[in-house]
Amino acid sequence: MNMGLAILLIIIALLIGLIAGFYGARAYMKKYFQDNPPISEDMIVAMMSQMGQKPSAKKVNQVMNMMKHQQRK
Repeated sequence: MNMGLAILLIIIALLIGLIAGFYGARAYMKKYFQDNPPISEDMIVAMMSQMGQKPSAKKVNQVMNMMKHQQRK
């Protein structure tokens, strides 16, 4: 029975480690993306300029709002 108990404890420890690792990595990535957003307003202005559009503040805000809305999903 000692061998069976040891295997059970190893499996339980593995499951707890996987769950804790998943939630820890998830929290870290949420914080990372909150601190370092993938696209900033300056990047949107540069992208619109390269495409030949005149980036107004209204257009930039619309694109930023669309990006934030997509991240919530």
